[in-house]
Amino acid sequence: MSEKPSFFAELRRRNVYKVAVAYAVVGWLLIQIATQVFPFFGIPNWAVELVILLLVLGFPAALVLSWAFEITPEGVKRDSEIWPGQSTKRRTGRKIVGVTIVVAVIAAGLFAYGLVHPKGGTKAQSADSASIPEKSIVVLPFENAGGSSETEYLSDGISEALINSLSELQQLKVIARSTAFRYKGKQVEPQAIGRELKVHTVLMGVVRQFGDNLNVQVDLVDAGTGAQLWGQEYERKLADVLAVKQGLVREVTDRLRLNPTGEQQHRLVRYDSSNPEAYQFYLRGRYYWNKRTATNLKKAMDQFQEAAKKDPNYALAYSGLADGYLLGEDYLGTPANECYPKAKDLAQRALQLDGSLAEAHASLGYIYASLWEWGQAEEEFKRSMKLNPNYSTAPHWYSICLLSMGRYDEAMAEIKKAFTLDPLSPVIGTTLTYAYFAKDDLDGAIAQCKLVIDLDPNYPRAHEYLGLGYLKQGHHPEAITEFLKAVELSGRERRPLRDLGYGYAISGKRSEALAILKELDDKYQKHEALAQDFAAVYAGLGETDQAFAWLEKDFQLHGGLLAWIRWAPPFNSLRNDPRCADLLRRMGLQP
Repeated sequence: MSEKPSFFAELRRRNVYKVAVAYAVVGWLLIQIATQVFPFFGIPNWAVELVILLLVLGFPAALVLSWAFEITPEGVKRDSEIWPGQSTKRRTGRKIVGVTIVVAVIAAGLFAYGLVHPKGGTKAQSADSASIPEKSIVVLPFENAGGSSETEYLSDGISEALINSLSELQQLKVIARSTAFRYKGKQVEPQAIGRELKVHTVLMGVVRQFGDNLNVQVDLVDAGTGAQLWGQEYERKLADVLAVKQGLVREVTDRLRLNPTGEQQHRLVRYDSSNPEAYQFYLRGRYYWNKRTATNLKKAMDQFQEAAKKDPNYALAYSGLADGYLLGEDYLGTPANECYPKAKDLAQRALQLDGSLAEAHASLGYIYASLWEWGQAEEEFKRSMKLNPNYSTAPHWYSICLLSMGRYDEAMAEIKKAFTLDPLSPVIGTTLTYAYFAKDDLDGAIAQCKLVIDLDPNYPRAHEYLGLGYLKQGHHPEAITEFLKAVELSGRERRPLRDLGYGYAISGKRSEALAILKELDDKYQKHEALAQDFAAVYAGLGETDQAFAWLEKDFQLHGGLLAWIRWAPPFNSLRNDPRCADLLRRMGLQP
């Protein structure tokens, strides 16, 4: 029984306890220095992790050394070589205690500084940073320093091209284009963006064009500290814009230590044409296509066509043309039996040139759904998401396909996946309301519409669907107000106009509803409205036979959006009619 006390007494005599406490305090100080000071010098997070690992490994070694050795005026000696009268253990122990107190005070002060100082980060920020993946980035829309609308396609196009290329790296979280572009033209701090989007790095740039000369200045910034990780200025000819983009991709992957494989390196440049002119035409095409208006869609198609002429083997040019045609029915009023077969041919042409192009697979999925080929649509969407999990459009469009198929829970899961990838996209945010409506979650639909409006008060479809929510609640005046906003903001496009007519009909304002029908008829003659638009207003008026007569016209034209009658609110009153089930069956859907 006497052996145990003597062992602990020996631990105390040899200062093992004091060394353990001192080591812990010094280690704490070093960790505080690593976490609070390293970021200011742009030292990466792995260095902090290395410090912690070395301290943990060093702890048992320090205890062994304190047991076996003693520091004497003559140097370090083994404890067994020192006579008890010559030992300095007691004096050494007092020094250890003194140093420990001083170090503890310094460490506590640095710790307190880290809690309250903005750059040190608060507790909440520390918790947030733990959930931010180190391999994550947002490419902000580059500033068009010249301010000319003629050169804006370059600043937008370079940014979007970088997003598309970096999204091919599955080990890197890349914020989607529509969320990144919400910051266009705004003065924002990288640290604020990092917290909001939960990313570790921010890439910013400025583009200037002087005749045939191009100047691009870029900065890669640590979103946690605001420290610059890398910056460079490129002076090139305008024709070398592709080389600038490729150089940027290489630098970013190097700075983030992504080490892409040979296959991934190929995927990083597969977006690029061998023809600089074709690449510029493609950038212009995407610039116009992203604006999503009838006029700009026509401009986009012209640019994509020129890109394909300049480089007949440029897969993205055909993918762009396919995307233009697949929006033709909705935005241009092009008959469905014309636009979707053309879109299909073009998407398949793109995939013949590059079978691993996720964008073309997603486009083909949307086209197959519009052609009522539901099984093939699902296959293409799943293939797209497997090839590029960062591409938010694939789960977005897949969710609409699933809504049409009546698989509402799966649709909700897919649109939430898209929303996670692209949380500031107004079109994805509004599509989430579609799923809420389909599941009869009226409160969720209204709350989501308000969220989109908070982000973008001028987005028409958010006002349109908020009006549908209010209408279903019985708040007719509020609904009409929202419909009128949507019609005004959209420039009187067919879909907000249709829902305004439906709202008037439900509210008992028959003459106003008939006036909207007349306006829709004018648009229909010019291929700017669909037959189902009339069906929605007639459904609101209670004229069911007229509604189904117009839906039948849409069926005969093979309307790509006809399956939306399954869940879209204006067609609620028609769903219990056997004719609705018959329509769905004839489209290859289970009623």
